[in-house]
Amino acid sequence: MLHKLARFFVTLVQKYLPDAYLFAILLTFGAFILAWGLTGKSAYDLVYMWGSGLYGILAFAMQMILILVTGHSLASSKPIKAALRTMASIPKNTEQAAMLAVFVAAMANFVNWGFGLVVGALFARELARQVKGVDYPFLVAAGYSGFVVWHGGISGSIPLAVATKGHIVENLTGIIPVSQTVFSSWNLIITFAMIFTLPILFKLMAPRPEEAIVVDPALFTEAEEETAPIGPQTFATRLENSVIINGLLGLMGLVYLFAHFSQNGFDLNLNIVIFIFFIAGVILHKTPINYVKAMNEAIKGAGGIALQFPLYGGIQGIMVSSGLAAIIAKWFISFSTVHTFPLFTFIAGGVINFFVPSGGGQWIVQGPINIPAGLALGVEPAKVAMGISYGDQWTNMIQPFWALPLLGIAKLGVRDIMGYCVLTLLWSGIIIALGLLVL
Repeated sequence: MLHKLARFFVTLVQKYLPDAYLFAILLTFGAFILAWGLTGKSAYDLVYMWGSGLYGILAFAMQMILILVTGHSLASSKPIKAALRTMASIPKNTEQAAMLAVFVAAMANFVNWGFGLVVGALFARELARQVKGVDYPFLVAAGYSGFVVWHGGISGSIPLAVATKGHIVENLTGIIPVSQTVFSSWNLIITFAMIFTLPILFKLMAPRPEEAIVVDPALFTEAEEETAPIGPQTFATRLENSVIINGLLGLMGLVYLFAHFSQNGFDLNLNIVIFIFFIAGVILHKTPINYVKAMNEAIKGAGGIALQFPLYGGIQGIMVSSGLAAIIAKWFISFSTVHTFPLFTFIAGGVINFFVPSGGGQWIVQGPINIPAGLALGVEPAKVAMGISYGDQWTNMIQPFWALPLLGIAKLGVRDIMGYCVLTLLWSGIIIALGLLVL
């Protein structure tokens, strides 16, 4: 049954889901129309809000580009390729490969979402190289589906925010330690229920051999191999191929990382993940010119991020500045009870995430609304915060925003994977909803 349902959604998505760029444009129009009809703002004001937000996430877009290129470049080094090859040699068919891909990606996302996105794409590529007759888009969908657990993991931006002094609702809740959010028993049950059952889901919906979309392994081999210098050796070429220069730069990076973790504990934020990828790439590629070649190859997949992220900045500008996001959140609050409030907070978060696909941005929108409402009903703030977190991670499965870095590495389009991700959305939604109601 799940196999047939997966084929239905794959066919539906292939026919009707537009390119991720056009999806962002249509979402822009949708946010504009909703805000115009519900907030009382003029069309002129909404256009100004959109334009003001258009480049409001430039720094974040650059972080995403760096996650993509540093992670891709790291994986193209000989040691990492060898490690990926070893893991990819375990499965023997599409089902086994997808089960391993989604499990590895989910565990990586539990540790850090930026790391998990890159691992999901790179491991899918390596599995496609080694597993004969494997369905490549299905593997990439498995790699992306692991992302559905990220906000319940140790890099979740909302649980980390409420555990930090000075957060936006501290006057109402105080500091909420991660022991009450990420490491609470109910969050761990919900999160690991998804991690351990997603492989079963992918086994049950795997395409049959005759349905498999097989790609040529040569698709992933261009400009990845390290090459020895050719021609006469000049002072410049000796510098370009100097192991010592890379070694010294790598040593500086390792010293900084030691100092960072010594002073801040296990603070694995997005910038530190980028720094780790960068320094690891420097070290593992051995010479400056090898790293330059790897980066030049990796940057080719960054076009989608550069093109589409500004549009999402504009959508966020409309949603936040017009008050539309607050209207959506308050509507769900209006019919909630103490028992159902975390569930409806989760669903509201999933809806808002379509328009504000950023955990930090979503917390700014929903936190000051949902936390006071939850306190008035007698709901623990930690559960409200995690309800928003779950909503944010949930609809990422059918929102192309976060798939862009992964798709850039995988060299696929959004239509290639979203059909399978609909099943991930449905299954994870059941687990989260039951967890919030029962636990």
